Amino acid sequence: MIPNVDETDGTVAHYRGLLSSDRPVLDVRSPSEFALGAVPSARNFPILTDDERAEVGLCFKRKGREQAYALGMRLVSGDERERRVGNWLEFVETNRSAVLCCWRGGLRSRIAQAWLSEAGVQVPVLAGGSKALRRFCLAVLEQAERLPILVLSGRTGVGKTELLKRDHNAIDLENLAAHRGSAFGGLASPQPPPVSFDARLVRSILRADVASSILVEDESRNIGRLAIPADFRAAMAIAPVVVIEAPMEERIDLTYRQYVRSSHAESMLASLDRIERRLGGELHRVLRAQMQDAYQCEAECLHRRWIAVLLERYYDAMYDYQLDKKRSRIVFSGSRHEVSHWLEQSVNRKANLATNELQKRDRRVRQS
Repeated sequence: MIPNVDETDGTVAHYRGLLSSDRPVLDVRSPSEFALGAVPSARNFPILTDDERAEVGLCFKRKGREQAYALGMRLVSGDERERRVGNWLEFVETNRSAVLCCWRGGLRSRIAQAWLSEAGVQVPVLAGGSKALRRFCLAVLEQAERLPILVLSGRTGVGKTELLKRDHNAIDLENLAAHRGSAFGGLASPQPPPVSFDARLVRSILRADVASSILVEDESRNIGRLAIPADFRAAMAIAPVVVIEAPMEERIDLTYRQYVRSSHAESMLASLDRIERRLGGELHRVLRAQMQDAYQCEAECLHRRWIAVLLERYYDAMYDYQLDKKRSRIVFSGSRHEVSHWLEQSVNRKANLATNELQKRDRRVRQS
């Protein structure tokens, strides 16, 4: 079972509630520790800088705990301590339900808790720190194969993401990974570290209605540089599949609007160059020349030409190969509108079945 511990005096160990509710986390780890990953609601206000932490750590190895503690207190004292506590107070003032967090929920968060208490503010500590929260996330992901996942598939440009965003019980992996999942899928914002991606996914799982199907877009093993957690990927690999179909002109139009219209020639050409080996030299040369012409002329009709070639000769071939492996799991296929209608009917059918079961159970109870 996943641990689900209530708050105790001075500490918080209710990891499920903290993640699902986006409870604010005041993370006092050093910047380099925080950069390795954190929960979505965490903000970093270090009690020690990276250099200070390294100095204290070296002192601990050479002279022991007491000397290291004394050094830390000297490094963060006077005006500097007041400044850091001031940052914490400002965060807590606008986030009244905040909890304190360090790596293990130990000395650093306890010192921060004491300093805040001296300033008249009581803030609980996250029991076990980021390490315990990470263990909780891994425990949730290990149970992913039990989730009622429904995979949404379809060729590039059919509008999978649009439909996914309208479904109240969907997990948008590309949004969590800050990447659109192809060679051309990079966004202006950087991708999160793997630990943060896992935490975002766990938050989405905890918020999902597991009594109904959880809609997830068909993805390869990686989204940009991030790997989908193995257990979640395994659940997707056995889940039923729904396929959106759309005519080529519609797909070209959506691809142009989503990927090309607001893009820069340099980034698009760089993305094309990254798949040169998979395209083959001749196809890459043709597409690059067409893409350059389109950007130089700023002509939508020229963009549509290279988009059509890329879809037909590269993406469709990959999609058809992958879909052949999933044909036995396809439960419905149709236009975006038809798939949307089918999903609504499916949800209603499950709700009606659940209601009928409850009514039957209630009648049996009354009869007994």
